[in-house]
Amino acid sequence: GRKVLIVYAHQEPKSLNGSLKRVAVEELSKQGCSVTVSDLYAMQFEPRATRNDIVGCLHNSEEFNYGVETWEAYKRGGLSSDVIEEQKKVQEADLLIFQFPLYWFSMPAIMKGWIDRVLVQGFAYEFPNCYDSGFLKNKLALFSFTTGGTEETYAKGGISGDIRYLLWPMQHGIMHFCGVKVLAPHICFAPEYVSEEKRKEMLIAWAQRLKTLWKEEPINCSPEWYFK
Repeated sequence: GRKVLIVYAHQEPKSLNGSLKRVAVEELSKQGCSVTVSDLYAMQFEPRATRNDIVGCLHNSEEFNYGVETWEAYKRGGLSSDVIEEQKKVQEADLLIFQFPLYWFSMPAIMKGWIDRVLVQGFAYEFPNCYDSGFLKNKLALFSFTTGGTEETYAKGGISGDIRYLLWPMQHGIMHFCGVKVLAPHICFAPEYVSEEKRKEMLIAWAQRLKTLWKEEPINCSPEWYFK
């Protein structure tokens, strides 16, 4: 069976994000997938990239460079145990689902910290092995998130601009950079401002999409998809 890692960032299990995560676990498990969840808030995941991420001696104790130190530590198996644990989950996964509320046009800080600490050089990429030759090139990713603003707000002519512009740094600058193929995002617009019935419809739509997810083609990972 296929393996799925859900990286989940929400403080409240009863939230729509919590329900979307639960639906994904249930639906994908029904399909025979093995599903792992990294519940970042529940884990009290450390988002800060510090020298604590390196076990043992530093490569250069005179001047600390996080990128260089984690690269060297990865090569010798000297990263902290929580980072190694998450890297194992990523390594085993066929699909990464990121489930989160959009904060300030981006992912929550705890999820960005997961990206900063887990997807280090040597593990996820190594120059010039990035984008189509990134080390995670046999994996798929999907960003599933909720917004505060309505769909009209995030239209091309809307005050917040096309939602695809916001996805460029996350989907392209992180996932595609590491070689991951990206599926179209799943967006629940302004769930706080709709009826209970509408929120239920959002969950049903997500469950329906998950039924045929493995038949989907990844998006065209090029600037045209985001800015056309």
